[in-house]
Amino acid sequence: MLYKNLKASAKIIIKAKELGASMAGWALICDLKKAPSTNLAPKMPYRRDEFENASYRMDSSLKLKHGEVHWTKGAKSVLAIAVVHPKEKPEMDWWVGKTNPPGNKELINIINKLCKWIEEKYGYNCTHLPYQVGMGGLYLKDACVLAGIGCVGDNNMIITPEFGPRIRIRALAVDVEMPPTGPIDFYPCKNCDKPCRRACPQKAMDDIIYLPEDYDGLTKLPGRTGVYNIAKCDLQITEDVETAKEELLEGQDEPKKIIKYCRRCELACPIGAG
Repeated sequence: MLYKNLKASAKIIIKAKELGASMAGWALICDLKKAPSTNLAPKMPYRRDEFENASYRMDSSLKLKHGEVHWTKGAKSVLAIAVVHPKEKPEMDWWVGKTNPPGNKELINIINKLCKWIEEKYGYNCTHLPYQVGMGGLYLKDACVLAGIGCVGDNNMIITPEFGPRIRIRALAVDVEMPPTGPIDFYPCKNCDKPCRRACPQKAMDDIIYLPEDYDGLTKLPGRTGVYNIAKCDLQITEDVETAKEELLEGQDEPKKIIKYCRRCELACPIGAG
């Protein structure tokens, strides 16, 4: 069956890139169900922002437990896509008022067009997956690893050979099994002196927070070895929101508050920096 869909899977990846994706790859749902985040997240403490903004981050109709994934009925494969977010285009990630950042709009547009094309050309049932797990999405980092887009680095981000961690990601699901395109043999952090960790203003990667013995022996922990303090990262997110200033951008009639979330660990990574 996987071989039967080989041509279709390759053509869908090509189409994704024609529509604007910088990278794309396939992962199987059955593999995602065994992936690290799917098994780790329900055991982790509640994230502060998820608790305080539960109505925004969770779809109550799905009745999901903390960290639980809603697996789309009938879905068998996931296509993960990425668009590059270069340092020279910080505005791709800016929240202007309550408007979706341009980078996310770009991803949404690509996925919407691709779903329509897949359904018309192949007749597959195609689902545009939400970004947030609590809204019906899945763990995108796991999907990217299994799809061969990159690896989880010591900065807890997806690092790609071409662009480093400077990408934005999203996914769709189809109801057929596609040949997985990953994972790849790539891990650039082993001999790196980790400028990403030093760049963090909240020192979120200074200490070991998660231990294998606390999580049923899981060894693939946040920051690869349990070195990633989500609560401290959230503090920076809160600070970025609270210190956001009003600015007048080109094409706007009046100034609006612009939230520019921290990217220091991402931009400090030497991989793909040119």
